[in-house]
Amino acid sequence: MTRTLSPLRRIARAVCVALPCALLLAAAPAARADDSLYQTFGGQPGLTKIIDDFYDLLLKDPRTLPYFDGAPIKRIKQKLGEQLCELMGGPCTYTGRPMKRTHEGQNIDRAAFNALVEDLQTAMDRNGVPFRAQNKLLAKLAPMYRDIQDRE
Repeated sequence: MTRTLSPLRRIARAVCVALPCALLLAAAPAARADDSLYQTFGGQPGLTKIIDDFYDLLLKDPRTLPYFDGAPIKRIKQKLGEQLCELMGGPCTYTGRPMKRTHEGQNIDRAAFNALVEDLQTAMDRNGVPFRAQNKLLAKLAPMYRDIQDRE
């Protein structure tokens, strides 16, 4: 003999099953952001290669070279790696200083900033990053412009 439950009992039973599941999900750590952009860049190995190529270009470019005279390149590359990884949804946390403080007093003008962006695009091209993914990253970086460039 099959017993049928009243609609009210069915709802109560569903709540008894669903509520503990919902509480478990709420207590679980938040899911990571979408890391598809990070993966498009090749994860950590790809990002490291792009940053290495980027700094090779920056240190050869007469428009940007003066800004890196005596700079701790190894540390800068590490912090940039953290920052880009975090921006792209990767498993990193940026531990560096705010952009405004980092670039304060360096007199970075629009020409130098644009040169840096060109060098980053070249590094991404050389590493096979699709144009659409490059644009997604550049869109995430664009708001930092006002904290990096000195006012003219």
